[in-house]
Amino acid sequence: MNLRIMDKGELKKFVQNLLAHYRVEGVVKNNGAYLYDTIDSPEQLCMDFDCTRYPPKKYFLPPRETLFHFSTSPELEVSPVFESPPQVIFGIHPYDLKAIAILDKVFSKDPPDPHYLKRREASFLIGVDPKRISPHSFWADMGAASVNEGFDLMFTDLEDSYAVEIGSASGETLISTYARTQPATGDEKSKRVTLRTNLYSKSLINGLDFPSYEIPKLLEHSKESPIWRENANKCLSCGACNFVCPTCYCFDVQDEMDLDLKQGTRYRKWDGCLLKDFAKVGSGENFRESRTARYRHRFYRKGLYQLDTLQDFACVGCGRCASACLADIADPVRVFKKLKQEYREGGK
Repeated sequence: MNLRIMDKGELKKFVQNLLAHYRVEGVVKNNGAYLYDTIDSPEQLCMDFDCTRYPPKKYFLPPRETLFHFSTSPELEVSPVFESPPQVIFGIHPYDLKAIAILDKVFSKDPPDPHYLKRREASFLIGVDPKRISPHSFWADMGAASVNEGFDLMFTDLEDSYAVEIGSASGETLISTYARTQPATGDEKSKRVTLRTNLYSKSLINGLDFPSYEIPKLLEHSKESPIWRENANKCLSCGACNFVCPTCYCFDVQDEMDLDLKQGTRYRKWDGCLLKDFAKVGSGENFRESRTARYRHRFYRKGLYQLDTLQDFACVGCGRCASACLADIADPVRVFKKLKQEYREGGK
């Protein structure tokens, strides 16, 4: 591990130097909420936040993205569109870095998605260890309290300085070109370990009361649980839990014709399994028409169905779904705890 130390005063200079050469996206505070947005000065960058409202996945899978333009006359022509400007994304918590690694796996498998991958290749990821924990976060339970890969640089606030772990050759270039640092001492390395351990313990407070590896087995025995219907009766089918989730990647593809009916655009936009028409097919049949089926599917998708594909859960414990749900039924911790209690009471 290559760990460097950056003085607090050096951070502004580092960001200013990045701004002179790249588009820099970072966490800003807006009306009490933390959001990812383009910054144009170091003062805008927030390093001390609990959880952003939306995840950074929008930089690789935008809410709406043009795939290609086409014309039908005098003959069919297609012009692919690739928008992948070089960018630095500054301030990504470990759970979101893990989520990006999950998306990388999904969009890299055959056939690979060139639009997603070009955006990823053009992006530098600068992580930051959290100092505060949002009320719904349980990332320690999901193995996302810290990460050892998937970033170019990783910052940890040591109070009077930052520890900066270099995670790639690109990260090494950024830090050596645009900042002044010195090697970390043994005491500074130990302090970083202690801070990360304390964060891990604090995240467990909001989490599960049983090991997360029991979730798949629990779901296998809970398909007919009344919890699904009870909660689904309150569901607004708004899809908010899908859209704020850092690992949800479903999208819909549509064509938009110009008025002359000779030219058009194909684009994709975010879609979500909680939306009523998500599972509707061309014949008009909807194979997941009930709210109960859609609501249950989301939890099975996160905790069971994708294990073979990802070799991991499709949930990183960020808690955004719980924060965004107006009906207050999306909190995975609460749902899994209820299922576990029901399972115990059934004598299993």
